[in-house]
Amino acid sequence: QAQLVESGGGLVQSGGSLRLSCVASGNNVGDYGLGWLRQAPGEEVERVSCIERWETKAYLVDSVKGRFTSSRDNAKNTVFLQMDNLKPEDSAAYYCAAFYHCGGRIEYTGPGTLVSVSS
Repeated sequence: QAQLVESGGGLVQSGGSLRLSCVASGNNVGDYGLGWLRQAPGEEVERVSCIERWETKAYLVDSVKGRFTSSRDNAKNTVFLQMDNLKPEDSAAYYCAAFYHCGGRIEYTGPGTLVSVSS
């Protein structure tokens, strides 16, 4: 079982930046793909990014390409989401997630961190 803890959310103005971090712990956490989900009020969960355990390049959803980047530090079992040029529509609860494979089902999620972008 894996435990995920996010940090770095907050309130920012449109065009601003935030960096989310997620530390994974537990058995075999290095075996998982790590990524980020988000859910805005009244909306479905959206997969934002994912990096396979053997990859350095992250998958990113089209709506954030060119603005968000993601990376992972396998030595520290940590995944990051750098969010630049934030827009009000990026406002959501962001959840760190672990997958056996990035295209597969969500195996574990963290408690979430809130990102609010004001216009």
